[in-house]
Amino acid sequence: MKKLILSLFVAFGAVFQSTAQSLPWSQEIFDAWVKMRVGDGKQNAIWWCQGEVYSYPSGKLVARMEGIDHGTVVKVAKDSVIQLNRKTFTYHDLKTNEIITEGFGQKLEPIAYNYQKITYALRDSKLKTWVEQGGGARLTKMGPGESITVRKTGNTYIWTAPVFLDLTTPRGKYEAYENYDFFFTPSLKTTKEKYQLTWERYGDLPAAIGGGKGIIHLVCYRVDTIEDLPSAVFKDYLKQKAALWLNPPKDLAEIAQMQK
Repeated sequence: MKKLILSLFVAFGAVFQSTAQSLPWSQEIFDAWVKMRVGDGKQNAIWWCQGEVYSYPSGKLVARMEGIDHGTVVKVAKDSVIQLNRKTFTYHDLKTNEIITEGFGQKLEPIAYNYQKITYALRDSKLKTWVEQGGGARLTKMGPGESITVRKTGNTYIWTAPVFLDLTTPRGKYEAYENYDFFFTPSLKTTKEKYQLTWERYGDLPAAIGGGKGIIHLVCYRVDTIEDLPSAVFKDYLKQKAALWLNPPKDLAEIAQMQK
């Protein structure tokens, strides 16, 4: 019990220190965030991710995962931009790394968003965010949110974005927790060294990989082009079955069409 209490004390201490070290958002930090997250508008931001899927609370490894988040930016004002992106993630066999399409008598679809529209605005030393995704009866709008915090260690910016999802959808109740930690070190040379990300999700798993609650953990970094993706399996999947994700949304007009 004493060890447990000590562990909790250390954990809560870490949380307190993390919060205490958070910085107020400034124009400099906002500009660094936009450059890191979604690029400068001249070159798309392609985030390559790979990791594992575990059942919870057993901790059993049930699948691997690969995917991309492909985005661009629309500049609105000095302190406001709109991110246009698509993302898709596939489940992979533990032994062969081939994409899993079915299991336990169930079909398995990739995680796929044909678009996301996210507005970022610098307001009163905070970052405000508005998110739009889906279309028709499934159009979802969230915000404004203010949960993204920033720290800086040496030359590295660290942004933490917790996401608590509690939504009522046409398919029923949707609950999940996600956390994103972005790392940007401008002094490093290569794209994948400069821009890195860890992503974790707790929520329901598809029935095709066992169902129940589970944890997804991904490690990500940016690449310059689709050809730079390290996975031949995923690259072939994109080109043959998911060509839409080879590029981000073209503009706001395309988003408006998909929202209908």
